[in-house]
Amino acid sequence: MKPHFTRRDLMKVLSAAGFGTLISSTVRADAPTGAAAAGPAPAAAGASAPAAGSATFCGQVIAPTVPPHAPAALVGGQVVQPQRTLPVLHQADVLVVGGGSAGVMAAIAARRAGAKTAIIERYGYFGGLWTGGMVLLVIGTHVKDGAGKKKVVRGLGDELLERLKKIDGAIINQDPGAHNPTADPEATKFIMDEMVREAGVDVFFHCWGADAVMDGKTIRGVVFESKAGRQAILAKVVVDATGDGDIFAAAGAEYVQRTYAIGTVHRHGNMDRIEKGKAPAGTKLPPLGGVTPLPSLTWVNTRGPKENGLDVAALSRLEMDHRRDIWNRLRQIKQTPGYESIFIADTAPQLGVRITRVLVGTCTLTYQEMRAGKKFPDVVAVGGAQGANHAGWPIPYGVLVPKEIDNLLTAGRSVSADEKLLDDTRLIAACLTTGHAAGAAAAVAAQSGCRPRDVDIAKVQELLTEQGAYLG
Repeated sequence: MKPHFTRRDLMKVLSAAGFGTLISSTVRADAPTGAAAAGPAPAAAGASAPAAGSATFCGQVIAPTVPPHAPAALVGGQVVQPQRTLPVLHQADVLVVGGGSAGVMAAIAARRAGAKTAIIERYGYFGGLWTGGMVLLVIGTHVKDGAGKKKVVRGLGDELLERLKKIDGAIINQDPGAHNPTADPEATKFIMDEMVREAGVDVFFHCWGADAVMDGKTIRGVVFESKAGRQAILAKVVVDATGDGDIFAAAGAEYVQRTYAIGTVHRHGNMDRIEKGKAPAGTKLPPLGGVTPLPSLTWVNTRGPKENGLDVAALSRLEMDHRRDIWNRLRQIKQTPGYESIFIADTAPQLGVRITRVLVGTCTLTYQEMRAGKKFPDVVAVGGAQGANHAGWPIPYGVLVPKEIDNLLTAGRSVSADEKLLDDTRLIAACLTTGHAAGAAAAVAAQSGCRPRDVDIAKVQELLTEQGAYLG
């Protein structure tokens, strides 16, 4: 049998190297990229340094982060939230809610266009289901073009994919002529961080967009929850890139909500140590997964049952059900000769919610229009094809714009499309391009002082073209 490396082996190595006792590092908030690696930052004036030869984790006593407020009360069997004034944490020209693939593209596009831009994200990293959900395959980057393939994910999305190529083991199938690239989630988080930082976007992680700040039918900002309590960020234009339409729903926009298959991704380790010849002829195994940039790992996606992705009880049950299924399948795999060394490397921290709310926009794109390649004068992106097996399909600006709510756009899987088209609009490639479009449009609207629905679409298209986007 080939030697294999287990989690226990890894811990032994780390302990022997001293990593099991203490890892000490210093990161300065005002340090340029890479400064932390250059050595410890000097102690601030008045700060007491740890005694020589010792280390401490304990800091100083500080004022409470969350100001006192009247809590909710139980009144007559009902929970009542008292009215209160919320602190405004920040103001921006463009506020992007949600840091998935669509939100990151929107934020970078808006900031590069000169708009003061902020982004809030409920987790501590960017990428959404691409990274946190570990949906590593970027389907739909290309379309059929005669006997060959044409790339439709260009501009910011392609810049991201190309930058991943510069990191060893970060991406495969991104070479010219290839399609459906597969990326490493940790490398993708890092490159997204770098692109957002370089653009100058104001980032607020660990924030959950909870409500809309409204002035009649016009959105003026977003209320969010965090460990610091409930606060607000005000903006001229808001881009809802939550994936679930949390903000356009709170603002009162029209939408359709539906159930959809909800799965969970996990990765298998030691896949390069399988000895297939030892398995009996005709052995049938559970899915072993698709390739990743790391030869020892494969990623396994699951379809899952059709459930309400906004129902916390259902989501909680699915988290545990999927984990049980994953471990049961692993048990079956490991009982097969030659496959004993396989282990579960990790399970995705984010459940694979594919569709919940879908905006009813000023335009709803249909599957028939997509397959017919219908042209639109307000095209802001071109959709790709699964397997690059059909032509591209123009995406009109109207799918990003709510019918009635002003100063609000959406991007990603919640754009306005009919049921048959959802399996295409929810793909990462489409999220990259619609996010880019929404960010560019938001910047033009904010800088022009107009509502997004009234924006000069020619200016939006010009900006997208300048930023490298493909419009057909």
